[in-house]
Amino acid sequence: MHIKEFLHECREKEIEFIDFRFTDIKGIWHHVTYDIDAIDEDMLKNGLPFDGSSIPAWQPINNSDMVLKPDLEIGTHFEDPFTADPTMVVFCDVYNTDGTPYEKCPRSIAKKALKHLKESGIADMAYFGPENEFFVFDHVIIRDEINSQCYRVDTAEGEWNYDAEYEGDYNTGHRPGTKGGYFPVPPVDSMMDLRAEMVKVLKEVGLETFVVHHEVAQGQGEIGVKFGNLVEAADNVQKLKYVVKNVAHLNGKTATFMPKPLFGDNGNGMHVHQSLWKDGKNLFYDANGYANISETARHYIGGVFHHAAAVAALTNASTNSYKRLVPGFEAPSILTYSAKNRSASCRIPWGAGEKSVRIEMRFPDSSSNPYLAFSALMMAGLDGIKNGYEPVGPMDIDLFALTLDEIREKGIKQLPHTLREALEALIADNEFLQPVFSENFIDTYQHYKFETQVWPDEARPTAFEFKSTYSC
Repeated sequence: MHIKEFLHECREKEIEFIDFRFTDIKGIWHHVTYDIDAIDEDMLKNGLPFDGSSIPAWQPINNSDMVLKPDLEIGTHFEDPFTADPTMVVFCDVYNTDGTPYEKCPRSIAKKALKHLKESGIADMAYFGPENEFFVFDHVIIRDEINSQCYRVDTAEGEWNYDAEYEGDYNTGHRPGTKGGYFPVPPVDSMMDLRAEMVKVLKEVGLETFVVHHEVAQGQGEIGVKFGNLVEAADNVQKLKYVVKNVAHLNGKTATFMPKPLFGDNGNGMHVHQSLWKDGKNLFYDANGYANISETARHYIGGVFHHAAAVAALTNASTNSYKRLVPGFEAPSILTYSAKNRSASCRIPWGAGEKSVRIEMRFPDSSSNPYLAFSALMMAGLDGIKNGYEPVGPMDIDLFALTLDEIREKGIKQLPHTLREALEALIADNEFLQPVFSENFIDTYQHYKFETQVWPDEARPTAFEFKSTYSC
């Protein structure tokens, strides 16, 4: 979209403010708002200055000046449904003052990944379809002090609330229970109207939705959003999170995408559907292949598995991520592939025809930065295609039923068990990323995650440690 067309659209919609947004390393959205009367064509063309030293793990204070460049393509701006005054939200990329893309801007990295794909000659398009699960809680308490480390979340759906008394003598007795929430109808599903409201708002911000349902865990839901190219899909994750959190908030509740908020129940994944295309042809399709996938798709899977430990540092980016990746809760950490098998870390979904054939990586979660996660998956997959890596599989058995010895005997690798392990793998194995991720970025990322996630987590005693160790 041309700058003049964008400003004309804003005037037609009587927009009063323009909200410029960008994403940091962690995946958090930041924004700065301008009165539309202060905006002219030159500002939109040349960018807007901001302080990069105030963003975690970005610039030092002695080199802090950065530039936000608005992306005015179709789908990269929308009218904010949550502001009192008409406000247009615009996705931005971060640039250096010399006009070059900033190497630590996740969205710029994702754009560079798509450019690299086209230059590789392997494909000219990568489509991604993430499935972001979330919890909605009625209440959350967090205490992180020197003498107290605790949290408590609550939802009326929780099985711990069978004897709870609610205002107005409300207590339905209908609750999904642990691992009992998949597809129940109301009143067991208490969030049907809330999810419907989320869907309506998602449509307002330009997202196409399809399946909408209660997920397996208590208080858990999912809203399916149409796939897009790598950058579009990551943009859509940012929109989805923004809408889900705000709709929950406006209804007096709180939504979270953290991977494992409930002990003993399913966690939140971000299953990522992927396919590569060239000249309008799906490179992952072969009518004669297992589950209709091609050798290209198989080698792509092999690349992801070959680099999985390092990839996990970007797709499962929190210490909490690895509390989800344990047996028994439909969170696949076993690196093999299979059709229709949700115990494999890569599932080949059923598809009706060439256009729908794809792979689904099931281990990522929403604590990741979507721009970095999708780029890492694709770069690992491309490396697999270049080197002809063969994944273990297909395996159509229940992998959760295998013992550790049986997994080893079959030659199946597993994902790392901690974020520390994943980051150490990233330090040792990152050459496959370097056409897109700079060495400086990778170094910054691993230091940032160690300092803000690993070391603080490892230093804190937990309630379980008190329970198991206090009387020793």
